[in-house]
Amino acid sequence: MTKTATLTPDKPTDLRAGFGFHATPFTREIRTEDHLHLPFLDEAFTGLLAAVEARMSAALIAPAGTGKTALLRRLCAALPEARYHVHYVKVTGLSKRDMCREIAAACGAPPAGSYPMLVRRLQERFEATAHHEGRRPVLLLDESHELRPDVLGMLRILTNFDMDSRLVLSLVIAGQSPLKMLLARDEQEAMARRIVHYAQLRLLSRDELAHYVAHRCAVAGAARGPFDERTLDAIFEIGRGNLRATDDLALKALGHAAAAGHATVSVQHVLAARKDRRSCASPMRVAGPVASPKSSSSRGRLSPPRVAARARPGPAIRA
Repeated sequence: MTKTATLTPDKPTDLRAGFGFHATPFTREIRTEDHLHLPFLDEAFTGLLAAVEARMSAALIAPAGTGKTALLRRLCAALPEARYHVHYVKVTGLSKRDMCREIAAACGAPPAGSYPMLVRRLQERFEATAHHEGRRPVLLLDESHELRPDVLGMLRILTNFDMDSRLVLSLVIAGQSPLKMLLARDEQEAMARRIVHYAQLRLLSRDELAHYVAHRCAVAGAARGPFDERTLDAIFEIGRGNLRATDDLALKALGHAAAAGHATVSVQHVLAARKDRRSCASPMRVAGPVASPKSSSSRGRLSPPRVAARARPGPAIRA
């Protein structure tokens, strides 16, 4: 029977000494080669990589906290520097001119001038990369759900070389669910048709979450995970398979367990971690569909926490 936790979160803790980790688990500091491989993640990655290798454009649609930027890092790592020059931009809620300036700064081009001049400079820069350096330019735009409609149209112009007769720049736009609705607008049809692949991420199922937690503990050096089945149930009930919420809950719960001198994490530690999260910020709004939990045995369930109602899916994206 699990001993009732005496929670002392203010007490200094050493997770590495308490649980056998050689690195702090559940942080963003994880090598791309240590990322977990799940079928739906690998499918999204393979589609994006194939589009870039074909010198085409792609889109990644993902709810917040489901590993969108981590997948972009994995994509960057898979593109050899000898063949590709990758530019990453994450500030997107800008006017056309300011967006051009942001891209120019990322590409090493002069970020000053009028909007038409900036477009010409960017295209000249991409052509120089392709023909003089012998590398294919790739532009990754993160947080693209914040793009203004006219800026999305400007991106289409950036991929138009020699009267649309040459493939020079590969564009990958990544964002949350509103990006899907933005691309489905009638006025964005031309841009939507330039995107040859649409990859989508989702929340983890219960079994996928257990696999993820075990993987992160193993990567951090633990011989065995300190989370039992009921604890994993609690993390899933609260975080609903959201990767960011799972990381936060697991790390905070480990801290509470270590502070109490326990070698395993209990449900009480997870509930204390949820209380910590609520005291720091408003309750997390879960976006996107939740994968169906799969379980081979009956498990005790917590009363599900209050979560925001799911948004209705947007209109289908034109192929």
